[in-house]
Amino acid sequence: MESSKNPFTENPFLSRGCCQPPKLYHKNEGVFQHRCSKLDSFDWLNSISLPENQKVIDVIEVRFKNSRKDFYRIPGDLDLEIGDIIAVEASPGHDIGIVSLTGEAVRFQMKKKKLDPNSTELKKVYRRARLTDIEKWIGSVESENSTMFRAREIASGLGLSMKINDVEYQGDNTKAIFYYTADDRVDFRELIKILADEFKVRIEMRQIGARQEAGRLGGIGSCGRELCCVTWLTDFRSVTTQTARTQQLSLNPQKLAGQCGKLKCCLNYEYETYLDALKDFPNADIVLKTVQGEAIHQKTDIFKKLMWYSYVNNPGNVLAISVDNVIKVIEENQKGILPEKLEEFAFITEPKAEFENVVGQDDLTRFDNL
Repeated sequence: MESSKNPFTENPFLSRGCCQPPKLYHKNEGVFQHRCSKLDSFDWLNSISLPENQKVIDVIEVRFKNSRKDFYRIPGDLDLEIGDIIAVEASPGHDIGIVSLTGEAVRFQMKKKKLDPNSTELKKVYRRARLTDIEKWIGSVESENSTMFRAREIASGLGLSMKINDVEYQGDNTKAIFYYTADDRVDFRELIKILADEFKVRIEMRQIGARQEAGRLGGIGSCGRELCCVTWLTDFRSVTTQTARTQQLSLNPQKLAGQCGKLKCCLNYEYETYLDALKDFPNADIVLKTVQGEAIHQKTDIFKKLMWYSYVNNPGNVLAISVDNVIKVIEENQKGILPEKLEEFAFITEPKAEFENVVGQDDLTRFDNL
């Protein structure tokens, strides 16, 4: 059976938000599409007019490969729109990017990333990309995969314990950024010399974490959807096993770990909700004392507000008790009062109705007399 084709191999520009590769003799107006972009920005202020005395911000958001974005100041005589391919200032030379956001929404994006729109350190937009710029850009992007595989071979030959997982060429083909992950510190000075001699470009090594690696490479999570770090998540907060314990989750590494090998970022999504709900719960380490014996905590259903207890001398008899009743027993114990037994406070559920087959659908001979 023929193997499925990798869309990133057929269209290496897909990682830059381009649904189709740019062409030399074309306006390239429909190349950039929001539906093809990782970490896409929605311009929710597009239809809202500015106050009379407020100037339109002269900064735009420009996207490059995968999740790399930056902000650039545009000259007054240049009118740019979302999807335009432009040449921007780089160090050294220039880079080629795609305008991903314009207008007042850029101001909010910069505020979110704690950047000042009036800063003099912002780099500049040079011009719309010329024919020669796009030609160099196409050539450099198409050579990124082969460069990455060759770099892996060189690093393996040098015995370096590192994984090169992505390569990004600068638009003018004078510089390449090699993204890698490593558990320990790596001395890659010899590697840089060999790579510079091999590819005739300036080399920049940039270490990223396991979560950032998953965000760059992409994938499908256990929920069946594309990874959060690929589509929208940029703030990688630490996730601990205490987060899973608070949500009463089984500490199974195979279920709690994501594709990056770390604890899933989505464990943090409902963590504060569980903390807020647990404020009304008593300490689970408190032993309930009755005349029949002492009972210890087994498990908790936070949103049903039930706590399960079992007697020390009869661990097989697990009783579901509401939080209010558990607090009541604890208060009585503190006063020296021992209830007769916990069954008096247990939560009783109605028995489920048994299924009655009224149409004979499980009778294998029901069609014999037709």
